[in-house]
Formats: sequence, structure tokens, C-alpha cells
Amino acid sequence: MKTQPAPKVAILACSVFEREIALLTQGAKHIVETRFFEIGLHDRPDVLRATLQQQLDEVDSRNDIQAVILAYGLCGRSTAGLRSLRHKLIIPRAHDCITVFMGSKEAYAEHQRRCPTCFYYTPGWNRARRVPGPDKLEVLKTELAKKFEADDVEFLMETEREQWAQHNTATYIDLGTDDAESEADYARRCAEWLGWKFERIHGDVALLRDLLWGKWDNARFQIVEPGQQLGQSTDTNVLRAETVTTK
Repeated sequence: MKTQPAPKVAILACSVFEREIALLTQGAKHIVETRFFEIGLHDRPDVLRATLQQQLDEVDSRNDIQAVILAYGLCGRSTAGLRSLRHKLIIPRAHDCITVFMGSKEAYAEHQRRCPTCFYYTPGWNRARRVPGPDKLEVLKTELAKKFEADDVEFLMETEREQWAQHNTATYIDLGTDDAESEADYARRCAEWLGWKFERIHGDVALLRDLLWGKWDNARFQIVEPGQQLGQSTDTNVLRAETVTTK
């Protein structure tokens, strides 16, 4: 049986996936364009949503693609409300990127069941210094000092430490990127500094690979047709397509 060629696509992706996407798209001639966006946008869901919608509007004008891939999850409802007028949108059924690194929401849920106090480390999160550890505290201190007085800075940093106290294990997810070893070492050093346990697990590239290569089934991916918008589902589907109502 002849294999159908992958559809021509544009990709809008969080930079947390940058190395993993590079690994999985070698020789991918069907990918017309890829745009990455900084991880920090997650702190401001409305800004992330507006940024992605602006980018969707731009790539929507292309005549050389069949779909737009969103390498995101629901991400604090940052992607809820996104829409396209000309091309269908494809996004994994995931609350956040850890589902994608683990290969499925079921695998993520099972690991969470076994280790509810784990904090997940990946190359992208490590590089952005968004994971518990001494570097995160230094970055946070610098950012807060620009906005608050010294006493307030210390209070806010202590609040951050208290949130970390809910965890006791640094779980590094390895998807075989070229920086896997160095980033695993970084996660291990963070765990030692925190007094946490460390574990290194192998993730599953299947969900991200199939997203990028056009192998989209309704069980794992939400497909939003032109004229619809992406919405949150309260069941295990996580996401749904909604009819756009005009006022």
C-alpha cells in the first residue's frame, strides 16, 4: 500500500520543543515554515493567546499549506479561543507540554499517580531556567528587583521556595536530543541542591512525531476546521472544536 505524503504545514511552537522538533523533522520537506515563541509567554495567558492568534492570521494568508500545527497544549487556557479562517488547526489533546513529552495523557497520568511529588525537567525548561534550582532563584531575584523593594523581593522568593517544597523529586524526561546528557546533568545538580531525589525517564516521541508528520487521529489530536475555534473540554478530551458565533 502506497503511503500518503504528509500534508504541507506551518508550525507554531513553544520553544520548549525546539530541540525535540529539530530531532524529529530532519528531512521533513512538508514543513513549509516553523515559528517558535518564548516559554515566558505562559505567564500571561492572554498575551500568549493574542500572540498566537496574530501569528495564525499571518500564516493563514499562505496558499502553500494545508494545515497549521500548534505545538502547545491547553496551557492554562492560553490556546482556548484560537481560530483560523482558511486552514485547519491541529493540536494535541494535552493540558500542557509534559503530556507531549510523555507521549500521551494516559502515560502522564500514570506517572503522576506513581510520583505525585515529581517536578518535570526537560532541555527546553532547563535552558529557560524555569525549573527549581539555584539559577531559577537568581533569575527570579533579578526580575523581581526591577519591580519591588528588597523586603517584598525576599517575601516573593520565599513564596516560590514554599511552592517547591510541595515536590521532592526531579524527573528528567529524555527524548534523545543532542543535549540530553548535559541537560540530565543539570537536572541532577538541581536535585542535589534542593535535597530532592533524581530520576531520569525516557519519554515517548510518538505524539510529537505524529503531530509533526500529519498522522492525526481524533483520539490524540483536536482538529479545528476553518471557521471554528478551539475550546476547552471538561472531559478527558481536554479540547474541543466550537462553532464561532457572530454577534
